[in-house]
Amino acid sequence: MKRKMLSALLCASMAATMLAACGGGSTSDTGSANSNGSGSTATEEEGKVLNIYSFNTEFATRVEKCYPDYEKVDDTTGKIGDVTVKWVITANKDNAYQNYLDEQLLAQNDAAADDKIDMFLVEADYALKYVDTDYCIPLADLGLDDSVFADQYQYTKDAVTDSNGKLKGSSWQGCPGALIYNREIAKKVLGSDDPAEVQKAVSDWDTYLATAEKMKEAGYYMTSSVNDPYRVFTNNVSSKWVVDGKINIDDNIKAWVDMSKKMVDAGETNSYELWGDDWSKGFWQDSANVFAYFGPAWFIDFSMSCTEEGSVGANGGWAVTEGPQGFFWGGSWVLAATGTDNPTLVADIIKTMTTDDEVLKSIVKNYSDFVNDTAIMEEFAGDESFGNPYLGGQNPYGVFASGVSSVSLENTSTYDQGCNESFQEAMKNYFDGNATYEEALDLFYKAVVEKYPELSY
Repeated sequence: MKRKMLSALLCASMAATMLAACGGGSTSDTGSANSNGSGSTATEEEGKVLNIYSFNTEFATRVEKCYPDYEKVDDTTGKIGDVTVKWVITANKDNAYQNYLDEQLLAQNDAAADDKIDMFLVEADYALKYVDTDYCIPLADLGLDDSVFADQYQYTKDAVTDSNGKLKGSSWQGCPGALIYNREIAKKVLGSDDPAEVQKAVSDWDTYLATAEKMKEAGYYMTSSVNDPYRVFTNNVSSKWVVDGKINIDDNIKAWVDMSKKMVDAGETNSYELWGDDWSKGFWQDSANVFAYFGPAWFIDFSMSCTEEGSVGANGGWAVTEGPQGFFWGGSWVLAATGTDNPTLVADIIKTMTTDDEVLKSIVKNYSDFVNDTAIMEEFAGDESFGNPYLGGQNPYGVFASGVSSVSLENTSTYDQGCNESFQEAMKNYFDGNATYEEALDLFYKAVVEKYPELSY
């Protein structure tokens, strides 16, 4: 049922009346763009309820703190002038958010004005599923031309650019990743916890594997799981998961399999699933036997239990270095829903929250986000006083920025989330010795075809 709904969403086109509600590419209903490209002029037809759909409260907290004139009423309601803002939050678990969003988008044309989706958020793993449909509005149609987003990192724009080259969304975040390592373990095994020195031990995958052997000899795991570096490999593929309707295993993904099997067999890492209790043991001082995790800025501040007593981060025990290859992980993009009756306000929220210098600087200072502005992040990277306490005072922004230039979304597709999840699940059988590689691969193919019946292998 889930996949049927998805198929319907991808294949359907919105009715002309829905496109007309947002001007259909003209400015007759949204108002003409201001001369500075800052958005549309308000009209009397603007609605009085703004519905924003998301999978978590991250965007809501930043709007509450940083958007001018926003007044919080309660955890799911706010006010901007005489407009009531309603936050519709559905968790990602078991695909619940996408399922509910799909259902509501399919009903958008017939929904009452106050019930229509005005804005919705997506993640990189499934952004194209929505971006390549008529369910979201090109930002240029809201008066936000390319110049508005000139300072954003290119990959963040590529993530929400449709197959016709139209930008369909924007993000306040950039999420370049790095290798996050335990300072004490680095001192014991490598003789230094200085990021420049540690980088020499992980500068490429061959060096990384040699260091993993040293970690094992000293009684430490290189990473908690084979899944920790998975995104580094998938972000650096040279082909897509699906080519001409056929499932494709890129050479770089096969390289991850080979490396992972070698490391698991050697006792240098494990096959834990991310976010589980076993996987996260390395966050804690009393069981800190994991040298490194891979992740972006948000991972440190929100996922490594750094605020909790007894964690490695609570005592400034982590540091970051570039690692073998650049990559990114995560991010939230804001899209304008076709059919919104609040195009002016939607345009202003997107512009203000994702491009305004003062707002973005406030987000860095208050939330430690790596924001989506090249000049601002260069400024923060050069400020040595702006250190992260979980990293022993290290300023991580220069390290994160150094890898973002290599990030490319050229080989992303609408099948990425389903293929990645199924591949990791299937390969766990191989890593644990419960299947041969060929048997695990067969499990993967069957799982993907079940999700996407239109594919072959």
